[in-house]
Amino acid sequence: MEFGFELALCAHLEHATDWVLARQLGGAVAAPGSRVVDVVGLVPGPAFDDRARITDRTIPPKAVESTAGVGEAVPVAEAVDAHPDRARGIADAAVDCGFFAEERRGGTRHVRKATRYPDDWFDELVAIENKPDLGRPGDLRRQLRVDTSLALFDRVVLATESHVTGAHLNRIPETVGVWRFHPDTGDREVVREATSLDPDAPGVELLAEHPGRTDVAVVDPAEKAAKRRRIAERAYGKGWRTYAFPGCGNCEATEDGRPRCAHFDRVVDPASDCGESCSGWTADDAAATAADGDALRAERTPWVRDPPGVVRRQTGLDRFG
Repeated sequence: MEFGFELALCAHLEHATDWVLARQLGGAVAAPGSRVVDVVGLVPGPAFDDRARITDRTIPPKAVESTAGVGEAVPVAEAVDAHPDRARGIADAAVDCGFFAEERRGGTRHVRKATRYPDDWFDELVAIENKPDLGRPGDLRRQLRVDTSLALFDRVVLATESHVTGAHLNRIPETVGVWRFHPDTGDREVVREATSLDPDAPGVELLAEHPGRTDVAVVDPAEKAAKRRRIAERAYGKGWRTYAFPGCGNCEATEDGRPRCAHFDRVVDPASDCGESCSGWTADDAAATAADGDALRAERTPWVRDPPGVVRRQTGLDRFG
């Protein structure tokens, strides 16, 4: 239920906004992996086009944060703050995506940034927590407490299909916005607007709760800024159509690229719902490549598929190789 709800909401927001959307991204700093946000909406900033022309993939965060400059190449070991093996892998990925340019000097590999990284390429990050059925809230209250006290995102929203009562609103932080979304029709009602948070201020990350004690970590603005950049990069490179279509003739792509099963007449999660044990399974290898999610993404969002890139040869830099 939640998978289909999540995809329907992403498809709706892709149509209704100019956001770049992604699913299932980490939303914690002190304890990475302890908080996964269902949907992240990236609101383009003034330098979005500058970022889009670099690459359609995620730029490795360590490459962005590296000491390599644009004008002068430096050895990989000096440029990337990581174990040598890890630094080489980061440099490889950065070169492969077109953010680093490389050259050899005396047998030593040097890298430089192919362009300055545009810090203001995104304006806001919006975190959306999906709970289609508020009668089964799970760990909702704690999740939203983490999001609002840490303030890693500019806004936090709860999306549900349930009728939202005053009692529901009283149980969640008042800064959290609430949407009632109907996946079958694509109708979205704003029950409560989200209040803007302050990502530039220190945040408090909830780590663990014990009887009579709560463990927290204070996260400074610099740490939050680095994490926000990582989330933005991951969102840009990943998108929300991260599922692979199964090789089944009953699974077809909807107009917006969701996997719909004709046998069960609903959107399915290929990773958990599909396989030879399914009663509706009809082997068809061609079905696995029927949908082009990247083409849909490029058509419907500001994301740019296969941009020309920014790597250029700088006169004189390789003379000493």
